[in-house]
Amino acid sequence: MAGGIAMCDGQPRRYGPGEVLILRPGASVTLRPGDWHAFWGEGGDVLIGEVSTVNDDRTDTIFRDPIGRVSDIEEDEAPRHLLVNDCDRFLS
Repeated sequence: MAGGIAMCDGQPRRYGPGEVLILRPGASVTLRPGDWHAFWGEGGDVLIGEVSTVNDDRTDTIFRDPIGRVSDIEEDEAPRHLLVNDCDRFLS
């Protein structure tokens, strides 16, 4: 698998297969649909945000390791706002 080009702060940045892109505080990267990616912080506390186009986590998102998207919560009242994953449970 060849590397590619990612947009980092609006500038094209070439990367190789498996290369880790290190972002400095305030930096951003734009990934295309289908780009495998993972985020983590090193050396201290970090705040990471991801903004995505509209998607369905059940069909559009593939995880390397199975994980839950939102922890299960036992509520004593009906939800006010549904997540995509909750629609089948509450609208059927």
